[in-house]
Amino acid sequence: FFTRSCEFGAGDQAVWNTVHVGSSGVPKSHCGRTKTIPGSPMISIDSVPIVREKPFISVDSSGKYTLNVPEVRINSTGTSWASGSEKLDTRDFSKIYVTKPSDTADTINQMLFMGLDVVVSPGIYNLTDSLKVQKEDQVILGLGMATLVSSTGKPCIEVSDVDGVTIAGLMLGAGTVKSPSLLKWGTGNFKGDRANPGFIHDVFVRVGGTNDVNVNEVSTELMIDLQNGNIIGDNLWLWRADHDQSGQVYGGANPCSTGLNVDGDDVIMYGLFVEHTLKNLVTWNGERGRTYFYQSELPYDATTAYGTSGYASYVVNEDVKDHDAWGVGVYSYFRDYDV
Repeated sequence: FFTRSCEFGAGDQAVWNTVHVGSSGVPKSHCGRTKTIPGSPMISIDSVPIVREKPFISVDSSGKYTLNVPEVRINSTGTSWASGSEKLDTRDFSKIYVTKPSDTADTINQMLFMGLDVVVSPGIYNLTDSLKVQKEDQVILGLGMATLVSSTGKPCIEVSDVDGVTIAGLMLGAGTVKSPSLLKWGTGNFKGDRANPGFIHDVFVRVGGTNDVNVNEVSTELMIDLQNGNIIGDNLWLWRADHDQSGQVYGGANPCSTGLNVDGDDVIMYGLFVEHTLKNLVTWNGERGRTYFYQSELPYDATTAYGTSGYASYVVNEDVKDHDAWGVGVYSYFRDYDV
């Protein structure tokens, strides 16, 4: 259980892995149930080092719509809006493109190239090319679990070497042509800006689940590949499906090696969930990485070779000198083989 930037009246119970970051009214960290402390272990971190809340749409009494992009907050506690003084970058919808489910990647990319923000309407978009984000501070905001599917083996979204980009509210899906990743961020040559980082809010990635593996498999090498620095993930669930339309998935079908790869420095994750990939679930090569709450389930259909190959859920490169993680929970259900 994970909270960030919340305000509670009171609370003292927990189940398994509970982490609070920058939330008020929560208990202090403790190691578990004692005579004086009820509940299971809990981690409470006083402040959020850096965050910007997810963009949102508002409508006024005249029917005018606005896209609101909250400000970046440093070392914050509690909500950004309760005081009524939250600073917002308000963007008129004359500068925003609202997609139609029939839109192609070319149509959406034309709007992104013009510098417009994009609101993705509910629907399933089978993309023949990546959506290319090349402008500083651009926003792609999905509504109603809008789903982008890679149809030709390209990432659903590619972000260039620019600051302040926000990708939010989307489902990304693997296609029948294997892709290198489904979200690729940067070239590896861009440090980013701590004062204006990139943000990934409420993005869910799945490899399989909607297909029948007996008819066609889907695959990707990586789900999310973060090459640049100063990127913040806020509630990411990366899932290789353990079941699809045909029932349970066996034998490494719908293959995906790794859920998250981080090569950039100063990357932060708030609420990271990665499940069932066939190699290391997370690989972290950048310096000063931080993860606040991690939930992971190893693949059900792993063979004995999974264990002997030395794969693990959360792998920090041995050359990394500075990395911290709080509330790391990994568990296994090796359904098909002795591992």
